[in-house]
Amino acid sequence: MSDAIRQAVELYGGAVSLVPGGIELNDASKLQSEATDKVVWRAVFGTEEERAAARWLLWELGQITGARPASIQGLYEARGRGECGGFTVPAINVRMMAYDTARAVFRAAKAGKAGAILLEIARSEISYTAQRPAEYVAVIQGAALREGHSAPLFIQGDHCQVNLKKYLSSDGDEVGEVKTLVAEEIAAGFYNIDIDTSTLVDLERDTLESQQRDNYERCAEITESIRAVEPDGVTVSVGGEIGEVGQKNSTVEELHAFMKGYQAALRERGSFTGISKISVQTGTSHGGVVLPDGSIAEVNIDIDTLA
Repeated sequence: MSDAIRQAVELYGGAVSLVPGGIELNDASKLQSEATDKVVWRAVFGTEEERAAARWLLWELGQITGARPASIQGLYEARGRGECGGFTVPAINVRMMAYDTARAVFRAAKAGKAGAILLEIARSEISYTAQRPAEYVAVIQGAALREGHSAPLFIQGDHCQVNLKKYLSSDGDEVGEVKTLVAEEIAAGFYNIDIDTSTLVDLERDTLESQQRDNYERCAEITESIRAVEPDGVTVSVGGEIGEVGQKNSTVEELHAFMKGYQAALRERGSFTGISKISVQTGTSHGGVVLPDGSIAEVNIDIDTLA
């Protein structure tokens, strides 16, 4: 064990002990103290060695307490079979003040007796907040430990989006960059990935199938890459998207065109588990619509589209 790991464990003042092959938790209540604040601080702001040690410790504590990254695939499949229902699964983009925000989420979840929550960060948000996946997972786990949250952590890569302009350019491999990010996310503990190739939908084409073709072909390609890197025993929950947020509302016919093409494209690549959810456009927009007086317009969600 490195000195950095020993120093991180010592922050818990005997509540955590190093044992051959890992750690032992002697006093779980100590996890809900300022000691966890200090470990999370090291996981974000420490030296390279301190960051690695703190992240390892938080991961191991999560394995013991149950606050560990998991895939929501099984729950979605059960709901699809009609074995459960009557609830929603909120997806919350935790980006600013991530540790404090995640702590607030877990406190609210505890008060409301909620269990199934997706905590996510988009490709764009990773960039402008400078939070790489390994840091993000450590912070979310630390927040869960601090608040005594012991349920699985459904951490999601939101909008793993293919940029249309870069995709059409011959200067680089935009799809390859998305695959690289997704692999980094999965290695860190993001076991839920939302592929967003809806930016490639071309409404100028004649048929729905042709409009969705680039979308479903690239979505299938990225799905295959996810299955190649997911850990043994984990089926990463993968989502697709048929309508870009802020544009026209989706239709049933577009959904069918996408799914028919996607399933065929996936079969051509081999025998892979496909997407377990899909995003449709219902009238919302990123950040809302700002009115002249600075207020935000009321969102007009088309419930009939969802139906």
